[in-house]
Amino acid sequence: MQSVVIAGYARSPFHLANKGALARVRPDDLAAQVIRGLIAKTGVEPSDIEDIIVGCAFPEGEQGLNVARLIGLLADLPISVGGMTVNRFCGSSMSSIQIAMGQIAIGAGEVFVCAGVESMSRVPMMGFNPLPNPALAKKSAAYMGMGETAENVATKYQIPRAEQEALAVESQKRAAAARDAGKLIDEIVPIETKGGTVTEDGTIRAETTAEGLAGLKPAFDANGSVTAGTSSPLTDGASAVLVTTEEYARAHGLPILARIKSVAISGCAPETMGLGPILSSQKAMERAGISAADLDVVELNEAFASQALACIKDLGLDLAKVNIDGGAIAIGHPLGATGARIVGKAASLLKREGGKYALASQCIGGGQGIATVLEAVE
Repeated sequence: MQSVVIAGYARSPFHLANKGALARVRPDDLAAQVIRGLIAKTGVEPSDIEDIIVGCAFPEGEQGLNVARLIGLLADLPISVGGMTVNRFCGSSMSSIQIAMGQIAIGAGEVFVCAGVESMSRVPMMGFNPLPNPALAKKSAAYMGMGETAENVATKYQIPRAEQEALAVESQKRAAAARDAGKLIDEIVPIETKGGTVTEDGTIRAETTAEGLAGLKPAFDANGSVTAGTSSPLTDGASAVLVTTEEYARAHGLPILARIKSVAISGCAPETMGLGPILSSQKAMERAGISAADLDVVELNEAFASQALACIKDLGLDLAKVNIDGGAIAIGHPLGATGARIVGKAASLLKREGGKYALASQCIGGGQGIATVLEAVE
């Protein structure tokens, strides 16, 4: 099989839904700006792109229809470039990367833009007209709210509130430090809005303290331990990575960040969906022939502190290597965009930190996990 690489990564600033700087920006326009930025940054020839594969968790309204094709047209890409929209909830844009890898493996193209977008301001959770299957709702937790699943994980793993809050404080601290040191500038595409140009994340709360978090009320269960401060916020944002064969990247002088070593998908109980990264990461590492001890960089999506801590514990991860520049509690979690962000971020960190192996993994609503192992390229 041909070597497949991440040859570029870009994202929009991430902002709080409903009240942030991107709340009045259409998601298709947002993603188009990010893709234009990615192409300009990498220098890839647009006519060589086979397909744009866009992940979106709630592909309705302004991010509905086949939004990938529409984004390609908005980005002024050649008419020959295709577009496909993918939905695996939170894992959507990581799935777009894995699909591109599969297309390359069967000889169906060499260059793919894999993106994700979610406007949680303009399209509500569950979409505009949710219609759960009554029979499934009676026998399964498939429709359970994500906050409830976080409480279930906290109970199952006996993760105290103080431990969750410590992780949240650390996430905010790392993200603020990365921002202040200019380490996020290169990955962010400035977004033009009617209110001006947005250049920085609006989700990071550098002032977060353990004392402040301790004063918050539980967000999902009056007797629970999960609060807004230990949960990823509702977020607007878009991200994109350039996926190509290694041969193409070298021939065209593209900035190779990392090689995709292995991938995996797994299922888990919907009521503890936050544990999804455990099996998917184990499968991906086994396929790559490595163990957790071999990892130099880990991007584990912090949907909630409780589930991130449970996954870190069961996978035996070194917390110092997990979310080096902060996780989703601080950066934000625009559902469909997160997968491409954490894969692109893991690849970028692998290059920046000089490591050999990286893992990107996330949980998925309804009870799934997805993982990608990356390898440094000499």
